[in-house]
Amino acid sequence: MNKIVWVLFFGCITWGIIGCSTEKEIRTELNSGWQFRQRDSGTWLPATVPGTVHTDLLANGKIEDPFYRMNELQLQWIDKKDWEYRTEFTVLEEIGEKVNQRITFTGLDTYADVYLNGEKLGSTDNMFRTWRFDVAGKLKVGRNELHVVFASPTLKGREEMERYGLRLPADNDQSVRGEMGDDRVSVYTRKAPYHYGWDWGPRLVTSGIWRPVVLEAWNDVKVEDVFVHQPSVTKEEAQLIAEVCVNSDKQQNVTMAIVSAGKVLLQEQKELKKGENKISIPYVIRNPRLWWSNGLGKQNLYDFTIQVTSEEGVLAEKKVTTGLRSLKLVRQKDQWGESFGFELNGIPVFAKGANAIPNDVFLPRVTRDLYEKVVSDAANANMNMIRVWGGGTYEDDAFYEFCDKYGIMVWQDFMFACAMYPGNQAFLDNVRQEAIDNVTRIRNHPCIALWCGNNENALAWRHGAPGGWGWKNAFTKEEQDTVFKAYYTVFHEILPDVVKDYTDGDDYWPSSPMAGSEPDQHGLDGTTSGDQHYWGVWHGFRPLESFDEATTRFCSEYGFQSFPAMSTIEKYALPEDYDIESEVMKSHQRSYIGNGRILDYMKMYYRVPENFEQFIYMTHVLQGLSTKMAIEAHRRNMPYCMGSLIWQINDCWPVASWSTTDYYHEWKAAHYVMRDCFKEVIVAPKWEGDSLAVYAVSDRLEDTRGMLSIKVLDFYGNLIFLTQRGANIPANTSTVLWKLNRDSLLVGSSEKEVVLVVRLQGGQVLDEKNVYCVYHKDLDLPVPHFSIQAMEENGEKFIQVSSNKLACNVMFYIPGVSTFFSDNYIDIIPGRSYKIKVETDLSPAQIRERIRLRCMY
Repeated sequence: MNKIVWVLFFGCITWGIIGCSTEKEIRTELNSGWQFRQRDSGTWLPATVPGTVHTDLLANGKIEDPFYRMNELQLQWIDKKDWEYRTEFTVLEEIGEKVNQRITFTGLDTYADVYLNGEKLGSTDNMFRTWRFDVAGKLKVGRNELHVVFASPTLKGREEMERYGLRLPADNDQSVRGEMGDDRVSVYTRKAPYHYGWDWGPRLVTSGIWRPVVLEAWNDVKVEDVFVHQPSVTKEEAQLIAEVCVNSDKQQNVTMAIVSAGKVLLQEQKELKKGENKISIPYVIRNPRLWWSNGLGKQNLYDFTIQVTSEEGVLAEKKVTTGLRSLKLVRQKDQWGESFGFELNGIPVFAKGANAIPNDVFLPRVTRDLYEKVVSDAANANMNMIRVWGGGTYEDDAFYEFCDKYGIMVWQDFMFACAMYPGNQAFLDNVRQEAIDNVTRIRNHPCIALWCGNNENALAWRHGAPGGWGWKNAFTKEEQDTVFKAYYTVFHEILPDVVKDYTDGDDYWPSSPMAGSEPDQHGLDGTTSGDQHYWGVWHGFRPLESFDEATTRFCSEYGFQSFPAMSTIEKYALPEDYDIESEVMKSHQRSYIGNGRILDYMKMYYRVPENFEQFIYMTHVLQGLSTKMAIEAHRRNMPYCMGSLIWQINDCWPVASWSTTDYYHEWKAAHYVMRDCFKEVIVAPKWEGDSLAVYAVSDRLEDTRGMLSIKVLDFYGNLIFLTQRGANIPANTSTVLWKLNRDSLLVGSSEKEVVLVVRLQGGQVLDEKNVYCVYHKDLDLPVPHFSIQAMEENGEKFIQVSSNKLACNVMFYIPGVSTFFSDNYIDIIPGRSYKIKVETDLSPAQIRERIRLRCMY
């Protein structure tokens, strides 16, 4: 037997969650010295906790990289096996002397039996829950062994399916790929649905200790939880209630104080009973520093510490960080139907953002830095909202902390997507506790804007009416009633009750999309009310112009695919695979219509290149065009439409998908487009027949005055026409500034040989858009010649670029070097010079030597 590493408790002995100090409470993580093996076979191997079986097998050289080429197919055996983990650790006397001792698993994936020193502590059956085990009397001073045995999630899922007796729909479960035949077992297990496959993700069904293991020991008093309830928040006054859960070993009188920034805000005498105590402490903050979303103001945060003291001194304390704000979903009858939009501190906010999936199939690989990268990428693209989609996971605390920091509001789905779920009592009870665990964990974050029951389940089932995805056809009328009763119980009873009972009035939306929460609106995609997933573009193969034709009050999903960056493709494919119809490329494209749909749309708007790398680049350009047309359509329709959330911001592995940043967080063209189209003030010109309608949209809270100009240039930079006029852009809405006839703009020039430069200035350039009279495939683009210089100024590197002729969608890159360009995929107008910041370790001379570009001609 291999030697097991002992874990000694010499590290950070924490006082509550605040820091390393006193003897009152000891808290340490048991994440070291773990080993694993396939159950009852083979040699114990080193394991990483938090981690997964797949990543541990990979680290020990037992499997190849699951993401490389088609290795995924060779790894489907892993989820059919049982696995076990163990560690040994030494408990010192100071821990053994504590009255209260507890081991907490903050994430076990999924079916597990937990043993301490050979004694079973309990079993788990939900990846999303927190599992706490009282080990007082079981923990020994000296050596202890912790042992966790994981059952196969897919075979257990099959058992649960057979026990339930109905085969429930789960279209995205890639059961055949997973060697499970038609047994789509994912819905019977409370585990991240995307692990079983999706139309952008692989099937890699994990097991493991995926979040930290924590040992706590204390005497007398422990502050278990603090929730800062915010019944009323205005700029003049924040009325708050600290709802505190305190465990006490005995009945006693204590003083409870609320401390912030070194000042005692309030203190009260309280009598604690033995056991659990729920205590409410009202207090007031005068002239609070409010929390605002990105673009509207500062993201002010407060630290509040709850201290419990007696004559003996401080018994326990706990710190919580939150922001003070009023944030709600507004649904009010209006002249068009019913509104659907968010109001922050009394201000209607157009939601600009994206849907987010998990950042990796193997969740423990997502570091704190990666969470910040994703959230900062959203903020840097002028987003103010992320929807955490229901087929992934409730994200790590770090994600919500960064959303607080960067001002990103969070639409939080519960983890149910594109499926129907069981309704037996054990499943329902499990779901209720899952919801309680996660709502209480993240409810203090000011970023939380909405709780949503599920993704597309109502739309797919379409209860009480024809339509949907055809699921009902597989069931008798009696079975349909059984399936829908389970649906209704979870999404219209359990989850809204948890949100009501455990938050301070947060809004709940049963399913996305929905026209409304009334029975006759159940399963309708919202147009005059509710939210909408608009997939007429892409799935419906409607032209991109249909974004303007589709009416939506809030578009919570829409998108268009592209391939990842060429540098990403090189990491999972060989040159011999560089064909979109090769087996490897098709394996990294999970939409069954994906490649053909991209090609068909490209033929509609652009010329299709034969060269593989140029084709990959053109998929980015096409996705960027779709993104621009969608966002501008949504913002032009403000305030009828009050939200635009693109599908999707990220990937969980290297793949062709709808993402705007790929698995390695490389910005695609669509992300740059989002940044420009989500700016505070934009111009959004649009051809309406033979007229160019110039819209301006502003998120500012006051009117903006400026100057609107329109230049018509040929592709060599010659001025054909110029006109300008003063412009008044009303606050927080969309307006038409000008309409001009096409013939008056062209002045006899060919529509295939001109570009219209529409610029809005207000002291500085607020926005500028280039408008073409025909599709790019019909433009007579000349061959451009570029001048590129590189320089360094004040420690920052730049390139200066110009061209003698118009160059469309110019993409800069440096082969083999991770590089970020502050602008990319840009049109270069002849006669102008473009200065672009370059983030790279290369010197200016190396940049000049190695920089490459792609464009259309």
